[in-house]
Formats: sequence, structure tokens, C-alpha cells
Amino acid sequence: MGGSTFSLSLILMLTASMFATNMANKDWHFGFNYTNWSFKGGPPQSQNDTPGPRKIVVGGSKNWQLNFNYTDWALKNGPFYLNDTLVFKYDPPTNDSIIPHSVYLLPNPGSFSTCDLRRATMVANVTQGGGEGFEFVLKKWQPYYFACGERDGYHCNAGQMKFFVMPLFHQWH
Repeated sequence: MGGSTFSLSLILMLTASMFATNMANKDWHFGFNYTNWSFKGGPPQSQNDTPGPRKIVVGGSKNWQLNFNYTDWALKNGPFYLNDTLVFKYDPPTNDSIIPHSVYLLPNPGSFSTCDLRRATMVANVTQGGGEGFEFVLKKWQPYYFACGERDGYHCNAGQMKFFVMPLFHQWH
């Protein structure tokens, strides 16, 4: 009973935070005295809106690596939209000099919070992040829970190599 209450609370909290992030990123304009209207008529368009799907490198210039807070990165770089592509870039292992990484899709918030990989699906192995990286398209309106599965979830637990996104629908203009 306690675990399901925790999972439900976590889902509610994550959904509320994604909604709040989405609302905070809007360019709201109210009133009759707004002076940034275009000459062709109509209200201004938000400068953050993009016309179509984007390619987003997970972690930005840090790529997919140990000891980087990807949950914080996702909150700061959201919102994410349907058909956006997440690009996971990481170096493949060579002679034990590179710490290997992978990408797993976790099935639910409980598995995400505990880094439980037992029912997770590997979507990219240790070699697929090289070069241009591994691309994952957000095709469905559902939460996606990502984690590094290396070292039996150690990278996820101790190294913060996990994050989730809930893609939103693009706005019609």
C-alpha cells in the first residue's frame, strides 16, 4: 500500500512540475497596451516556439556522462514536444579507459525512482552513443523514463544518469 501511494505521489508531483515548467515557458501577453504586435496584425508569436520537431542533445555540451544531473537538465531544457528527437552521445569503451554507458527506458515512476532495471528495455548499448550519437524519437504522448544501465544501475543511482520527459503537443498558431 505504501509503495503505491509513493508512486502515485511521485507521478502527481512529476506531472505538476512538467505542467508548471510548460506554463513558465509561455510568453503570456494580456491587456490592450501591448506594443510588440507585428505590422501585419495579430498578436506576437513566442520566440521560444519552434515550427517542428527538434534534435536535442541530452546533456547539451556535457553529453551522456557520469556525475551530471540530467533531471535538472531536463527541467531547464523543457518543454519537450511530440516527435522531438533526443540524441544520446557518449564515447564507446576502449581499453578500459572510457567508462561505458548505455540507455535504458524504464517502465514506470517506481522503477525510475529506485533505478530498478529488471523490467527496463535497453534502447542503446555501450557502442551506439559514439559518433553522431543514438537518436530516440518521442513518438507517443506518454512519460519516458531514461537511465544509464551500466554497473547494475550504479550510474543511475549514484551518478544521476537518469531523467524523464513528458512530451507535449505543439501549439497551433
